Amino acid sequence: MSKAIVRFLAILGALWLIGMAIVLVAVIGWKGKVPTETILEANFEDALMEDIPDTPSAQWMLKNKQTLRDVIDAIDRGADDGRVVGMIAKIGAAPMGMAQTQELRDAVLRFRAHKKFAVAYSETFGEFGPGNGAYYLATAFDHIYLQPSGDVGLTGILWETPFIKGTLAKLGVTFHGDHRYEYKTALDFYTESKYTAANKEEVTAVMNSWMDQMKAAICQARQIAPEKFQALIDGGPYLGQEAVTAKLVDGVAYRDEVYGKVKSQAGDGAELLYLDKYLDRAGRLHQHGKIVALVFGVGDVTRGRSDYDPVQNSQNMGSDTVAAAIRAAAQDSNVKAILFRVDSPGGSYVASDTIWREVVRARQAGKPVIVSMGNLAGSGGYFVAMAANKIVAEPGTITASIGVLGGKMLTSGLWDKVGLSWDEVHNGENATMFTGTHDYTPAEWARFEAWLDRVYVDFTSKIAEGRNLPKDKVLEMAKGRIWSGEDAKRLGLVDELGGYETALRLAKSAAGIPESDDVRIMVYPRPTSLWESAIGRSADNSDKEGLGQTLARILQEVQPVARKLRAVGIGVGDEDQDNVLRMTLMPDSR
Repeated sequence: MSKAIVRFLAILGALWLIGMAIVLVAVIGWKGKVPTETILEANFEDALMEDIPDTPSAQWMLKNKQTLRDVIDAIDRGADDGRVVGMIAKIGAAPMGMAQTQELRDAVLRFRAHKKFAVAYSETFGEFGPGNGAYYLATAFDHIYLQPSGDVGLTGILWETPFIKGTLAKLGVTFHGDHRYEYKTALDFYTESKYTAANKEEVTAVMNSWMDQMKAAICQARQIAPEKFQALIDGGPYLGQEAVTAKLVDGVAYRDEVYGKVKSQAGDGAELLYLDKYLDRAGRLHQHGKIVALVFGVGDVTRGRSDYDPVQNSQNMGSDTVAAAIRAAAQDSNVKAILFRVDSPGGSYVASDTIWREVVRARQAGKPVIVSMGNLAGSGGYFVAMAANKIVAEPGTITASIGVLGGKMLTSGLWDKVGLSWDEVHNGENATMFTGTHDYTPAEWARFEAWLDRVYVDFTSKIAEGRNLPKDKVLEMAKGRIWSGEDAKRLGLVDELGGYETALRLAKSAAGIPESDDVRIMVYPRPTSLWESAIGRSADNSDKEGLGQTLARILQEVQPVARKLRAVGIGVGDEDQDNVLRMTLMPDSR
């Protein structure tokens, strides 16, 4: 009898294990295998995320988005994989920043260094529009093909900025504020009608730095004499066959023809595999060895938790979340170094200072911190980075913007126009300091100016200490000015140029890990676990998926409108009062 019970329990146990295995396979999905001869397939017409927040709204809206790290890992994994023979990529005019473009170019060049072919094709590099950044990326490939009806919009870089001083005047609104110092030009949007001399100087310098970087890379890749590059730019855009004649592309061909050439080059039996599927099957790099923590700081720096805004399709760097992640990594005895990826235009001074403090404490605990900068790491984005052991940026990264700004909209004229009146009572000499219905009193303005000075002194002093620079030198290159990563390295604000690979090398070196040893990269805060994902699914999950997809489609329609409104200052909430360490919005490299 007892044996029968034991046998029965054993069968139940086996059935339970089989059931759990089925559930796990259903949750994970059947990965399949990597063919013995694989051509990696990439689509670089879609924007790449730095990170996908672990929130329900982000998971709904961004679940099909690629991250830059995933793409880089897939390309580098394929470079060392004997089963991978080459790569083909579709390239268009994706909204991709200069630094991301450069990091992708470097990955493709590393892939080619392993004697593997890389072919780029494009329907068009800009259709009645610029295609500079897309073409710049394409030149990392050994062959470029253009659809016969396509063009190469290589026309040079335009830096264009709106100003709404006149619009506000028509509405009866004025802006009263101040900044530290003349290059902190975000307020010009409200107070000027065109570029100031300082504003024009800084944006021209960054634009020219970008242009020089593109020139060097394109001329080397396409074997164009540098002295002929400006004439080439001035002659654009190039229509179809003209691009072949100018040796900008290797031929005109349709997609099926390009794929035919690639399959012929790879040989019979070669199969195509998208980058995300390849990474899923082959496995990510850096999964074994001593642990390096990876912390993302993406978006506007704010107090509170990191989150994703599905209406504006934007995320924020919440000081609670990021500081806790750095703190947890510093306290983990298994973590040997922290890699802090920053892509942020800045934001709250207080939130930036909170994160800065945890970087300092991590170093005091013996955990080296290496910052890797993405497209933007300016103002508050530089503040959170400046105490790191080393800072890495791409040549095209926009960084620094060491300054502070603030002020308020005076709206009494608007209310007079629409017949709306206000009245108030107050208790306190400076109680009206933050209302838009009163201008600053002399006493309030004195407090406001003192506050700006306090922030600027704190910012520049911490840079001098963290970067080991003379205070006079910091004050000379600060003043709110933006710099390209290339110029920032020359000035000592950045240590090395590069991306993830360079930052990881420095992290290993700082932690005393031999360069030849692999490491395990572990993201902090830890993403939702497999078990949490599994038990979160329910029988009616399909209904939830359908609702989520419908909502996602609606929000995708709303997002462009929301971003445009935000760009002109409409729909901006009170939280923007905290954006005192924020740089001017930058255009992409298209």
